[in-house]
Amino acid sequence: MPHTITIEELHAQTGEYVRRAGGSLLAPIIITECGKPVAALVHTALLPPIRPRKRVLLPEYERYLMNAPVETGFIQESLDEIRGDR
Repeated sequence: MPHTITIEELHAQTGEYVRRAGGSLLAPIIITECGKPVAALVHTALLPPIRPRKRVLLPEYERYLMNAPVETGFIQESLDEIRGDR
């Protein structure tokens, strides 16, 4: 069963509770306000991994880059034209 504390207890002893959550892989510390759960302190190993967002070029712009001569200053204008209202 997870340990439960109030938000006032967390404010009073933040360091202690953060260290306790960081040292336990078993259960989170649930933080309550007015008797309702509002947050949880957990060991970072219990969090899902954060994957970086993959950026993708618009197919139209990729085609443009393959065929267009390299001229500085026109790339942003061309990109704006290709994007349109997106």
